[in-house]
Amino acid sequence: MPAVFNYRMNVHSETQTTPTARIEPSLGLPSLDSLAARSLGELEALYRTATVSSSMHAADGALIGRMLAVRGVPGPLRRALRRFAASSSFVWEGKTFQATSDTHGTGHNRCYVPRVLGRQDLFGFATSFGASALDGKPALILDYDLDVNPGYIRHVHDEIREVTPGLFLGPAMWKGARDMTLVLWFALDARLS
Repeated sequence: MPAVFNYRMNVHSETQTTPTARIEPSLGLPSLDSLAARSLGELEALYRTATVSSSMHAADGALIGRMLAVRGVPGPLRRALRRFAASSSFVWEGKTFQATSDTHGTGHNRCYVPRVLGRQDLFGFATSFGASALDGKPALILDYDLDVNPGYIRHVHDEIREVTPGLFLGPAMWKGARDMTLVLWFALDARLS
């Protein structure tokens, strides 16, 4: 196992989540909490060494999501945002994937706004394997440029790779006229589903 996977963090109150979103630290496996403790640079380095599933079915199901790090956010606000993203009050719950073959599929984001909208399946996407916008290597690409999505969502580019079986890491990017800009890093955990 590469050394990058042996990283262990001391769990601080700012990274704690509900008990359902925690992997036992003694297992030494990466978790949503340990990924959230990493810097933007560490997440990118980990992403560059992560693998791509051989089948779209590897991501099937309702995966638990976590926003990990937002680009350009200063320290004190970054810590507050990390706590909020780990809380049950955070609107985004994750993504649901459904493979239609080994190479293609569909999916949507799951959001929850209590007492207002309840649970919603929003912002559909099509999935396929393609070249990463970060390094040109293979990645599982989430394409939001679909008629069902509002114009601003159609500018989103997500992609994921597996850091360990069932745990996916990815950048969320904004597609401009000429290039893509990294906005944030997120993770999806199929092991908690």
